[in-house]
Amino acid sequence: MFRLVRTTTLRAATDRAAELEDTCTALTEATATITALTTARDEAQQYADGLHEVLRQCAGERDTARAELARLEGELETLRAQQLLDTEDRAVLRMLLRTARKQRLDRLDRVYVLFRYGALHSVHASLEAAEGTAEAEGASPDGWTSHRPGAGMPSAAEVTWRVQPLALGGRPMTTPHPA
Repeated sequence: MFRLVRTTTLRAATDRAAELEDTCTALTEATATITALTTARDEAQQYADGLHEVLRQCAGERDTARAELARLEGELETLRAQQLLDTEDRAVLRMLLRTARKQRLDRLDRVYVLFRYGALHSVHASLEAAEGTAEAEGASPDGWTSHRPGAGMPSAAEVTWRVQPLALGGRPMTTPHPA
């Protein structure tokens, strides 16, 4: 009887060892699967982080493009308004010249155009009338000078008031009178 117990115990131990070996093999395979899944998860997370960064960059570029578009639209509006003002100035100048021609005396061969910072202000029959209008608007009565022939003209924006003689035949005179 002693032999039977021992063989049975040996057989049970062998069966148990086989079961444990099968369990160990299954656990090793499960560990490999978990490792592969963890690696895949980490790679997917890195890919998602990269996509998130690209999305943030695209949103930043979109915002920059929108700001640039808004700036350019504002600039376009300003240019359109300036063009409209320039067109209106030319129309007013034509109207004033027509009026001056209609009222022209026989000896009147020119008119005097008064500019303020380079923009048309008014048209006058005499230099004194143009200077008087500028002085009534705040120009200094002692501030009138004449332009030396051959000297460079200051830009219109640098001169507060300027009187420019204009021939009624359409050609400009050569000596403007800045204030």
